[in-house]
Amino acid sequence: MPKIDEKLHNVTARLTAAAEAAGRHPQFVKLVAVSKTQPAEALEAAYQAGQRRFGENYLQEALPKQEALAHLPDIEWHFIGPIQSNKTRDIAEHFDWVHSVDRLKIAQRLNDQRPAQLGHLNICLQVNLDAEDSKAGVSLQALPELALKVSQLPNLSLRGLMAIPAPREEQAAQRASLARLRQALEDLRAQGLALDTLSMGMSADLEAAVAEGATLVRVGTDIFGPRS
Repeated sequence: MPKIDEKLHNVTARLTAAAEAAGRHPQFVKLVAVSKTQPAEALEAAYQAGQRRFGENYLQEALPKQEALAHLPDIEWHFIGPIQSNKTRDIAEHFDWVHSVDRLKIAQRLNDQRPAQLGHLNICLQVNLDAEDSKAGVSLQALPELALKVSQLPNLSLRGLMAIPAPREEQAAQRASLARLRQALEDLRAQGLALDTLSMGMSADLEAAVAEGATLVRVGTDIFGPRS
């Protein structure tokens, strides 16, 4: 079985190749290692191999890992899972990015509970591209109003959009879906919002996402192996 450093190298190589194929510089596509269900030792192995951005879905798992890895400098913590109202304080206090904001109430709570000494909390709005009942996310129709309101919250920095599209096998179909998120970002920019982030793409659609402008790609299994 390949070790975490070898898997991480392989994923990074895929990202670089995808960026170059799309005529983009690889430095503008960042990897978030999705570390849910993985032990702190696995994250430290990835850190020692050069990874710095880690994505966690479950607060109750993330906080002990953050404590265990507190001795490591410059880790960037991304919260990428559904957000319950009673979890916003800990998320606001312990994360650098939140990818999964889809309601104004959650954004307001994160804003109000963000410690001043930590600076702005980076936010992506999660969009439900395919109107799937099983997934969170604001609709494309409701997105502009939510984005405008979140952009006005003083302790948050609205950076862009995130989506988890319905699975599609063909890259052309993957790109068509992800292009809708890219277009939504461009439309918001045209309305005056200074957005720079598209959080999209996972192991199965990484190449399609990079081709459509992803700036943060979230990969778990191809780095850490099957979930523990």
